[in-house]
Amino acid sequence: MKKFQILVDSASDLKNDYLDGLDIGFKVIPLTIHAGEKEFIDDDNIDIDAMLEAMHACKKSTSACPAPQSFLDEFDKAEHTFVVTITAKLSGCYNSAMVAKQSYEHGENVHVIDSKATCGTEVLIVNKLVKLINEGLSFEEIVAKIEEYRDSKSLWFILQKFDNLVNNGRMSKIAGIIASKLVIRPICIAYEGEIKMLKKIIGIKNAFAKLVQLIKEKKQDYSEDTLIISHCKAEEEAKSLKADIEKECNFKEIQIMPMRGLCSYYALEKGVILCH
Repeated sequence: MKKFQILVDSASDLKNDYLDGLDIGFKVIPLTIHAGEKEFIDDDNIDIDAMLEAMHACKKSTSACPAPQSFLDEFDKAEHTFVVTITAKLSGCYNSAMVAKQSYEHGENVHVIDSKATCGTEVLIVNKLVKLINEGLSFEEIVAKIEEYRDSKSLWFILQKFDNLVNNGRMSKIAGIIASKLVIRPICIAYEGEIKMLKKIIGIKNAFAKLVQLIKEKKQDYSEDTLIISHCKAEEEAKSLKADIEKECNFKEIQIMPMRGLCSYYALEKGVILCH
């Protein structure tokens, strides 16, 4: 049995081999996307193109969080377990993991972390957990440090389609109509786990330029920070953003990651999310 393991939901965009080679247990707990009569499990084998095609072809699509048992089944595989989830304000994953913890005989050895965000923020939290574990900290010491680290993170995003955010109540219908119909590209942030519209910019190029400026203004020194750019079918846009940010900010590292099922479901084609 391993001393530590990390469980993360599939909103992280990670695959199950992410921590291969380390003496830390790791598993991605998948969400599920329903598009009409088709079901897509957001695991390592999900076909994103097929999922998006099915979504656009049907009248109604939904996402579903994992059942508590999906988490509970994993707890006995390590002495101590950390669970990282998508924001509790937008998904039931956190609550599901908490139910599992409360049902577990040794629940005091499980710590559930609400990322208050999604995708890259979850990745950064996983990376920080690995660092703290490798430094030899105890379970209790890591618990004390990881929430503070989570609260230091920022998430920005620019989408070009808002259908599923509006249809599933994650964004107001008025905001969605404004963004979709008036060629306005809002820059949004995660604030206390909820989606907030920060700026309304006309045109996608202007929106990307403003986003780079906002990141530059937020902090003077990024030399210790990693930035993760997650995208749904927007690799060229992500590469362009990376190049522009590298000119303006001194991030230690900038990674580009394609979105998996759950994030693609909400961001849709050409959506980008930046986390640091």
